[in-house]
Formats: sequence, C-alpha cells, structure tokens
Amino acid sequence: MAGGRSDGRDGGRTRGRAASGAAGRIGVRRTAAVLAVASALLLSACGGGSGERKPFGPDGAAPGPGTGGGTTQAAPVPGPQGTQAAVPPAPGDAAAKAARWGLQPLLPAPAPPAVKPVKANPAAPPVIKSVPTDQKIVFITIDDGAEKDPKFLEMARDMNVPFTMFLNDSYVREDPEYFRKLQDMGHSVQNHTLDHPNLRTLDAEAQRREICGNQDRIEQEYGVRPYLFRPPFGNYNATTEQVAGQCGVGAIVLWRESMQIADMQYLDADKKLKPGDIILAHFRGPSDLKGKTMTQMMANLLRKIQEQGFAVARLENYV
Repeated sequence: MAGGRSDGRDGGRTRGRAASGAAGRIGVRRTAAVLAVASALLLSACGGGSGERKPFGPDGAAPGPGTGGGTTQAAPVPGPQGTQAAVPPAPGDAAAKAARWGLQPLLPAPAPPAVKPVKANPAAPPVIKSVPTDQKIVFITIDDGAEKDPKFLEMARDMNVPFTMFLNDSYVREDPEYFRKLQDMGHSVQNHTLDHPNLRTLDAEAQRREICGNQDRIEQEYGVRPYLFRPPFGNYNATTEQVAGQCGVGAIVLWRESMQIADMQYLDADKKLKPGDIILAHFRGPSDLKGKTMTQMMANLLRKIQEQGFAVARLENYV
C-alpha cells in the first residue's frame, strides 16, 4: 500500500503496465519488511529477555522450583515501603544462582493474607516476636549495618529472599549507598535508633532524639519513613513504646531466634522454628564471626530454614 501511494505521487497514470508491476513488487517487499520489523518489536516486548528483573513476587519470597518463570509479570504489591513487583526467574536459573552459595532455592512463600494479621498502630504500637499464622513461613531481619560485605550484595541478588533491615544511622553514614542497593532489590529499611544505645537507661527526651532522629535520617536518605522499630539489644520500657508511637512507629519488632555463626539460638527449648517466627541476624564480618564472612553466616541461616521446611516471607506484608 505504501508503494501504491508513492507510485501515484510519481505520476503512475502515465507509466506503463511494466512500471506499475515493478512498483507493485517493490510495495510488496516494503510491506513485508515493515511487517518483519513490527513482528520483531512485538516479540521483543513480549519476551522481556533484556528487561530489568524485579526482586519479589506478590508473596514477597524467593521463587522456588516449579514456580515457573521466564516472562510472566507478577502482580504488584503495594506497601508502606513501596510496591514490590517481580518477574520470577526460571527454576534452572534460580538453582544455578543458589548453587554459587552452596544452597538450593528456598520454598516459595504463600500469597500474603488479604488482611494483615498484625495491625500497626502508632497510638499503641504492638510489640511482636512473631506473626500469628499457621503457614510455615518465617521472617528474616538484619540489624545494625556495621558490616558492608560486597559479596552479600551478590548473594542477596542471587537468592532473592526478602529481609527487613533495622539500621543505625551511625553505620548508615559510613556508606549509605550500600544499603540503598539492598533497598533497590526490594528489602525494606526500618528504624534501629541513631547510635544503638540501651534505651532503658535514657529519659524520654533522649529516647526521642534516638528514635525520631533516625526516623528523619532514614526518610532523608532513603525516601521512606519507617513504621517498624527495633530497640537495640531488645531493651525497651513503657517510655520507649510511648515515644516510638509519637515518632510514627506502628509496631515494635523483637525476635524469637537469633542467628549466630553456624546455628541459631532459639527462644523455645525444643529448638525448632515455628510458623510466623521472626529471626534476628546482624550485618557482621570476620572480626565478629570468628573469621567467617557474612555470606557464610547467611548461607547457614538459609540452610537451617530450608532444613526445617520453611519459606521466607516479607515482614511488611504481614504487619
């Protein structure tokens, strides 16, 4: 058709039948070329082979074997720390990435509940060590920010397992870009005070400076205002609860297990994970881990979770 119009503009009425036939053949070739280009563009848009891959799906967890992958775009999940969307990697791809760290892909977490089982409430922030659920999910939280292991950035990207960071400004200031890279992967940034003091030893104004001050700093640095707070050492009092709420904190998050170097310390005597447990880990390096790296410690943590048949879910989808 494009060739026909061009032929008309050139004075096609005065041309012979042979010229008209040649123009028609040119038009057919041009039309075929246009269709080929359009088809290539359509396949490129649908294939998504070169598009950026977002970290988490609607369940907020790492995709595991049998979850599919390739080109299906997961539905976005709105939340206080932003919308999380994902294109799950293919099972083979996930397995290869996990193998880099001596691991296998973790089980996929179930879809988050329509109604969050823990309601954030600044007027009276609940204090939680676990989330009420009968599903075999746990939540990973990582504190402080002292260690900034570049290999952990690779591990976090490869394993695609959600975690929540409770950060101190004193450590963030050393290298804010490190935690921004983790935030860009979908991991949320929450409040752990400015300088990691024992809040029980501070009066209300000093606690306010530590908690509200870090709220402001995180919002300034990362563009989000935390709604979860973890008191250093797990130490808090009634003043902490009141001040935290006044600073905009909706929930105070403690833990039921803490990760050491190769094993976990459990709150319960049976030394087993329970559905909804919150696990504490730290940004720590060889000087604190007896020569082990943070990636080795986190690999041990993920292995313990996997051995007990649990998946890892995103805390902010439940609180």
